[in-house]
Amino acid sequence: MNREATIDLIQSTLGERLLKVRRPKENRLYLEVEASAIPESARLLSDQLQARFQTASGVDAPREMEILYHWVFDATELVVTVITKVDRQQPELPSIAKICPAAEWIEREMWELLGVSFRGHPDQRHLLLDDDWPEGKYPLRRDYEKD
Repeated sequence: MNREATIDLIQSTLGERLLKVRRPKENRLYLEVEASAIPESARLLSDQLQARFQTASGVDAPREMEILYHWVFDATELVVTVITKVDRQQPELPSIAKICPAAEWIEREMWELLGVSFRGHPDQRHLLLDDDWPEGKYPLRRDYEKD
């Protein structure tokens, strides 16, 4: 499937769940979706379209947490980033680790470092920080203060 057909299929499948679409370059696509649409977008990209999960990243924005899932279609050099925003005070969204096992560690990292909880994650325990790290202290948050 060529790049344009892939983009058309993604947009038509996600339909109303797409909040915003941006395409700054021919081979770069940004899709903003509601948090509840994250598992569906992961199944579409991973299972149906065979995209490769690169990584995910979390951003502590001033009013919310932004979670970005980065996927690539190697054959067409298309990079698709699926973005969602969650409440900064209670950042939570569905895990995609069971859909895409490669996401397991990065979700754990975002949980530890930003405080984003991933519902349904198969192994939400510390990966980088000590097991006795103080609860509610997230070192990559804007408001983090060292004691």
